[in-house]
Amino acid sequence: MTANRSVARCCISPSILSADFVNLQAELDRISNADAVHVDVMDNHFVPNLTIGLPVVQRIQQISPVPLDAHLMIAEVDRWAPAYADAGLASVTFHVEASNAPIKLARELRARGAKAGMALRPATPVEPYLDMLAELDMLLIMTVEPGFGGQSFLDVTLPKIRRAQQAIEGSGVDVAIQVDGGITEETITRAAEAGATMFVAGSAVYGAADPGKAIERLRAKGQLAIR
Repeated sequence: MTANRSVARCCISPSILSADFVNLQAELDRISNADAVHVDVMDNHFVPNLTIGLPVVQRIQQISPVPLDAHLMIAEVDRWAPAYADAGLASVTFHVEASNAPIKLARELRARGAKAGMALRPATPVEPYLDMLAELDMLLIMTVEPGFGGQSFLDVTLPKIRRAQQAIEGSGVDVAIQVDGGITEETITRAAEAGATMFVAGSAVYGAADPGKAIERLRAKGQLAIR
């Protein structure tokens, strides 16, 4: 394990997909110890589900006690993603499967002040995109099929996480690996051992009696595995 991995910090981003949408401000306050709030934007085209759009995300940005990490599961992402960076979000992640010009889009997001993330579905190979790692701040490897919360972690994605981490270490670029889907106190260990340092958790946080304590437990489990 490299020196960079040994000091990597485990970051937990609860997904508000599992929160009470009628009481979002209260739900955000319950996770004020998180590293970021993961906001799933779905358009019922790229994925078969519909959640929220830019106006709601802009309002969440205004009231959130922690930074926003938007995950855009939408068609025509090259057209729509820059507006989320303009809204002041800390990071904006687009799906490479929905982008016609991922390098151009990543550069535009960075130019507008947001960190640029790129997401891959479970079956999308990472190898074709390794040459563009320097254009990214984060690589999101989906550990479930995007579109719905509450799914079980797909262990078949672990080798892809390992390959991505090896490529990142080999190239010397500063890119974090995030995983999203089925993250629990059990699966976070496997994902962290494979190379992830950023973890999206929905049900494991908002399904707990105390979401704040659930975040701390996940962070402790993940940090031990990263070390």
